Amino acid sequence: MVGYPKRGVREVWKMKKLRVGLLFGGCSGEHEVSISSAQAIANALLTDQNTNRYELLPFYIQKDGRWQAGELAQQVLTAGTSLQLPPPTSRLETQALIPSTQQLAQLQSLPQVAEVDVWFPILHGPNGEDGTVQGLLKLMQVPFIGSGVLGSAMGMDKIAMKMAFAMAGLPQVKYIAVNRSQVWSNPCVFPKLCDQIEVTLGYPCFVKPANLGSSVGISKVRSRSQLETSLDNAASYDRRLIVEAAVIARELECAVLGNDHPKASAVGEITYQSDFYDYETKYTQGKADLLIPASIPVGVTRSIQEMALQAFAAIDAAGLARVDFFYVEATGEVLINEINTLPGFTATSMYPQLWAASGISFSDLVDQLIQLALERHSN
Repeated sequence: MVGYPKRGVREVWKMKKLRVGLLFGGCSGEHEVSISSAQAIANALLTDQNTNRYELLPFYIQKDGRWQAGELAQQVLTAGTSLQLPPPTSRLETQALIPSTQQLAQLQSLPQVAEVDVWFPILHGPNGEDGTVQGLLKLMQVPFIGSGVLGSAMGMDKIAMKMAFAMAGLPQVKYIAVNRSQVWSNPCVFPKLCDQIEVTLGYPCFVKPANLGSSVGISKVRSRSQLETSLDNAASYDRRLIVEAAVIARELECAVLGNDHPKASAVGEITYQSDFYDYETKYTQGKADLLIPASIPVGVTRSIQEMALQAFAAIDAAGLARVDFFYVEATGEVLINEINTLPGFTATSMYPQLWAASGISFSDLVDQLIQLALERHSN
């Protein structure tokens, strides 16, 4: 590995091209989104001045948890589609599909791993942006883009995130934290839980797994029967759930870039015709529009930017994050919704578009993120 002394990290370029380990795929429902993000980042590393600074080393995590490097990883990156795995033919092969401590320990034996100077994990969802992979990279003592274990874990768990926001004094919608044991319980406990939700939050409200991204497992409910069904469905995804009050508001987003002295981007707005911003709306072309900059008062923009930086600090995020807000236009109130520490990174994703509108091109954004990773590691 290349050492990073207490000097300008760009001096390292005078020594050699930095080898960037692009880590994508992963064991989550956002596997395909991760591949798309990785493709955009790979293209950015091969354009403009980045091609003289960096060398790309792709690493692909299959849906079964196996890591691939070299030619096979490059094939997936080039094709833009996940690797099709044959069904297991034996019990031993079935067991091999499950990621284990032994498999992770064997990563260091891959020659490509030892060649990486800085890692760019672009793994969305569980087992990617929740602190698990970040912990592995930290144990390997190598620089990596994005938040560490704490920031990633808190950014992924909506309950822990909201508790941190509350401690920072950030206004939020009303919510109730729920455990799976309350949902899958005896006939006395579950009805009392539903009663509490109805009294505290009312209808409509949103039921969400606490640790999933891209609106997976989320339901908007308007009645007792829908609430019961949605709680049961969300509990099948996660043991921790959250139920939030619905608000009539515009959905605004702000990007953050930096480490100890981060900066906030322009503010963008998401508009759509569907009932809420679900998975299909999010990833189906033409179902949602991104408006940058958002047509909102200057004071609201400044408030959102300030709150985005406060949220970034509240969970100890680093490198990058996208922070989502509700703007209740009728009252002028701004409520923080959530923070995403590894947002979508395709050319059409909100995070890079927000920075493009703020004067930072996609290729420059990738370059800055690598430099921020090196800076954080050296400190």
